[in-house]
Amino acid sequence: MLLIMSFDFFVGFADVFVAGLIGPEIQAAVGFVSLLYFFVIIIGNAIGIGTVALVSRAIGGGDFGRALEVARQSLLFGLLVAVLVSLGGLVFYRQIVALAGLPTEIREIAETFLRIFAVALGANYLLLISNALFRASGAVKKPLVTMFFVMVLNVVGDFALVFGWWIIPPLGYPGIAIATAASVVGGMAINFVFLRRTQWRAVTRGGWVPVSGTIGQIIRLGWPAAMLQIAWNAGTIVLYNILGRLGQESITALAAIANGLRIEAMIFLPAFALNMTASVLIGQNLGAGRPDRAERVGWRIAAAGIVALSLMAVVVFLRAEDFAALVARDPAVLAETASYLRFNMIGQPFIALSLSLAGALQGAGDTRGTMWVIVIAMWLIRLPLAWVLALPLGYGATGVWAAMVVSMTCQGLLMARRFKGGKWKELKLA
Repeated sequence: MLLIMSFDFFVGFADVFVAGLIGPEIQAAVGFVSLLYFFVIIIGNAIGIGTVALVSRAIGGGDFGRALEVARQSLLFGLLVAVLVSLGGLVFYRQIVALAGLPTEIREIAETFLRIFAVALGANYLLLISNALFRASGAVKKPLVTMFFVMVLNVVGDFALVFGWWIIPPLGYPGIAIATAASVVGGMAINFVFLRRTQWRAVTRGGWVPVSGTIGQIIRLGWPAAMLQIAWNAGTIVLYNILGRLGQESITALAAIANGLRIEAMIFLPAFALNMTASVLIGQNLGAGRPDRAERVGWRIAAAGIVALSLMAVVVFLRAEDFAALVARDPAVLAETASYLRFNMIGQPFIALSLSLAGALQGAGDTRGTMWVIVIAMWLIRLPLAWVLALPLGYGATGVWAAMVVSMTCQGLLMARRFKGGKWKELKLA
């Protein structure tokens, strides 16, 4: 899982790095559209979370027939939703970008990216859900191979399509989006080969008719996860809106948060890997009737995440300028990116606590609990505080960075309280 998350990180890092070679405006647009892209695949991620909870319990309880049924319905439901969302993105891309309140000079760039990403949305949904199936059954080497090839296709494609290579003409900044879309389609194709050659091959042969009961369970588990991600991503877009109101400093601040989020994603890798691992292990232990062991696993995973992220955070805090220089070329952007990193490294132990235990709760089916923690931390703490500090009090981007640290501290503590309460042990998913 750590390797999978590393490959995923390099995909995003390559996009921002290549964008930085073109200019700060492209880099700011790439960061923003990445958030929009995550926003439109929210339902796919939510279906994946519901799938992991149901399939891991079925695997833990020895009921593979049930696991097959959930797998087939998850893929079918995800494909139908992806088609609808993709059409919406292609039709309303201008309105979506306009709602974000971006500076005029990067709106057209963002619109181009959004249209290209929308075309590959169906492939991305199927890639996400099929990866979730393999993880839930413990077959993590399959998505490991897939995501390695996705990373290679994306990184090579970024440079080849943007700047031109051999017979490939230079496409400029649209090449970044095309490379990402092509890599996702390639990853989906690899996963379907794996499905046909493993114990999941019956998934592709069964009747592809919606079963309301199974889809209903996926929806009941998935909608809070979708709302969680909507709350998080919409909140981050609001942060972009706040930074976009800083006048002449706005482009620098927007590029800095795009860079900072990419570098911070490197720090998050162990925590995200533990988040997904916790979901599977908690679900399988509950399916096997071992709730006490599930709780011990949850706390141990959280402790491992805190140690790992804290050690990495110390290094980044001390060498913030060096890390910022990996993606920033403009001196002002580099300095603001370093400031972002130093602030956010303070909250890394609480981020690790939150991510690890959120995975455990989601694996148990307590997706509503994690949803409310994120909503409270983002919308009742982070955004009001960021607005007050950045605009009325005049601290600018520094105020936004400080608000992020405060909210992540609260989020980690609230997630720990939810897990310690233990209600997740009694949830019935059937």
